[in-house]
Amino acid sequence: MRDRLPIDAALPGLVTALGAEGRAVLMAPPGAGKTTRVPLALLEAGLTAGRIVMLEPRRLAARAAAERMAETLGERVGETVGYRIRGEAKISAKTRIEVVTEGILTRMIQSDPELAGIGAVIFDEFHERSLNADLGLALTWEVRGALRPDLILVVMSATLDAGPVAALLDDAPTVTSEGRAFPVETRWLARPVDKSMRFEAAVAGLVTEAAAETSGGILVFLPGEGEIRRVEAALAGRLSGDCVVRPLFGAMEFAAQRAAIAPAATGRKVVLATAIAETSLTIEDVRAVVDAGRARRARFDPGSGMSRLVTERVTRAEAEQRRGRAGRVAEGTCYRMWTRGEEGGLAAFPPAEIEAADLSALALELALWGSDGADLAFLTPPPAPALAEARALLTALGALDDAGRITAHGRALAALPLHPRLGHMLITAGPEAAVLAALLAERDPLRGAPADLALRLAAIRDPKGYEADHPHRVDRGTVERIRAEAKRLARMVAPIAEGFSLAEMAALAYPDRIGLRRTGDRPRYVLSGGKGAIATEGDPLGAERLLVATDLDGDPREARIRQGIAIREAALRRLFAERIGWHDVCEWSRREGRVTARRQERIGALVLDDRHWPDAPAEATARAALDGLRQIGLPWSEPARRFRARVELLRREGADLPDFSDAGLLDRAEDWLLSHLKGKRTEGELRNLDLTEPLRHALGWEGLQLLDRLAPAQFETPLGRQVPIDYEGDHPSISVRLQELFGVTRHPTVGPKRLPLRITLLSPAQRPVQTTLDLPGFWASSYADVRKDMRGQYPKHPWPEDPTEAEPTLRAKPRRG
Repeated sequence: MRDRLPIDAALPGLVTALGAEGRAVLMAPPGAGKTTRVPLALLEAGLTAGRIVMLEPRRLAARAAAERMAETLGERVGETVGYRIRGEAKISAKTRIEVVTEGILTRMIQSDPELAGIGAVIFDEFHERSLNADLGLALTWEVRGALRPDLILVVMSATLDAGPVAALLDDAPTVTSEGRAFPVETRWLARPVDKSMRFEAAVAGLVTEAAAETSGGILVFLPGEGEIRRVEAALAGRLSGDCVVRPLFGAMEFAAQRAAIAPAATGRKVVLATAIAETSLTIEDVRAVVDAGRARRARFDPGSGMSRLVTERVTRAEAEQRRGRAGRVAEGTCYRMWTRGEEGGLAAFPPAEIEAADLSALALELALWGSDGADLAFLTPPPAPALAEARALLTALGALDDAGRITAHGRALAALPLHPRLGHMLITAGPEAAVLAALLAERDPLRGAPADLALRLAAIRDPKGYEADHPHRVDRGTVERIRAEAKRLARMVAPIAEGFSLAEMAALAYPDRIGLRRTGDRPRYVLSGGKGAIATEGDPLGAERLLVATDLDGDPREARIRQGIAIREAALRRLFAERIGWHDVCEWSRREGRVTARRQERIGALVLDDRHWPDAPAEATARAALDGLRQIGLPWSEPARRFRARVELLRREGADLPDFSDAGLLDRAEDWLLSHLKGKRTEGELRNLDLTEPLRHALGWEGLQLLDRLAPAQFETPLGRQVPIDYEGDHPSISVRLQELFGVTRHPTVGPKRLPLRITLLSPAQRPVQTTLDLPGFWASSYADVRKDMRGQYPKHPWPEDPTEAEPTLRAKPRRG
């Protein structure tokens, strides 16, 4: 008889919903038992005659779920219940429930869109929002709508908001299960961890406290293998003699993983685990959880085309998942390595993988499906920049044609269990590339060694490569996994006649990460994709002129090269002859302050050969000079400044004239300025450029006519003298001798709104006497006082009582005879 689990109460409602609607969303908190109970419930209810496929995010969880269900039925795995994961399958003709990892479902759908023989698909732990789960659900939903309306679809989650998923599935029924089987007490820190304390030491201290206060097994959540190993070392000698410490992470051998999840034969067990233990797994003797509060996620930068693992604070949803591990089989305790106050600052959910991951594999699957992704039901649509970057890479690899359609080569890549980069390398270079493909898909087996890939290949190929006398510390488990995977991959591709060196193979996979050393003492490189990289100081690889960077830390400014290999220029020319070509480059050099013209032989952003281009056409040099002007700014001479001020006055008053601001002029500089830059090659020549004539050209004939009529450059006095009008202040203005305006009874104006000129009236000695915007008013009022003062100072000049009737003059009064 089966043990009673919380999920059991929800199963009748789930079966009824599926019988009526064929689809449902199941919400069940950690520990409810959904992973092992739901597939069996569907089988026993006879809802379908086809196979029931359940997706698990991780291989360990897939194996464990299949084994647990088979045990429930009193059978061995591979009979009624089986599993398929990468490189391993235990199924038979009798198998009705098949537990698979998520990528397996994608391959099943792509090879048989009708999913013949499959009656139900269950997505377990969908809250993890893995890229493959999102894609698998989108494809399965389209298959159900177009080809298989009878296909049963169940989405199961522990912490995800069910509403959006249900809405995505056309308002699918939502079934909710009770909480975990046993209560869990949560304990927070009394005060934040001292910032001076090392992370691993703080974790070890909290684990020691948990061991002293609880009984049974302890499950400790850490972000990665490195932290697991360091905490394991920090715990040495701190726990009682009956405590055994067991690491648990995805890259371990299955036997070691099984030992970690199996009940301890004697004494107590402390499991130091990554997020692999958050979901689906039941570690039966665990009574306490220690949550170190950190999670590791892959982040992809579409600008650099690089992914990197980042360590972040755990989210509330992840913390709840981890807490639930303590109450799976008995009452438990959860220790959180943060204060209760700090919990409010945690994000609610982790980002969906589709938001932050490398989308190359997704883009390839979409192309194989014949979709751009916009017509599929993604809970979170793929980000456009990352998807565009992925498609650009696939095009460079020959997996997509210029129209974005999948090629025959792309179909072959999609059939391989590898990143498209590595699949391209494997198909092109043949079985000889299998070891390198397996190495590049795994973690580094030589931690702390120089970056050279050849060292790693030598350790993998040497039967005794990881023994004690090896010059570098070699991870034996990683080497064995690489060797096994290499054998599997080698069987998937046909031999080829042409041989490739290790460096050439690496370049096939990373054509955008071929690096050329920059000038200077530091080992800095420009990559063919346009980004920068730097080798570790003192690493022999940093002395090479050309290399291929196969592993970078993802720094968006200048990524550090963690693994790579030197490559000869001749090898590049052999591999990428069709991508190497001569380019004429005429550009503005900010450093030299002049136009430079070069002929360069390039592959991507790398310049293999660089020569002077003596006969660069005038059009090209003019465009480079224009780029220089955009950097140094437009040179405003006095005449050009006055001309612009006239135009801007009319624009302010509503005239339909072009924008003569610096930004407006530069936006359309190709139209009005380019032809005036021919022959200008230096910063000095550009700064001495008079813009007046080009600006007149920019205004056009009609604009010039309007300008001269409404905002003339000069005011003509009654004596016919031309006085410049200053338009640059807050008011157009002139300065003129007072006597020269005798007889003027109407104030001069400019502009469509007849704006009065500000007139500064000057004495015979050219000194300001009065400023006015109303000349007739001045004659009638202030002039009398000015006349009284000026007659004494300048008695030889005319000062008539009525200036409106006097003749304008610049002369003194004639002498009497």
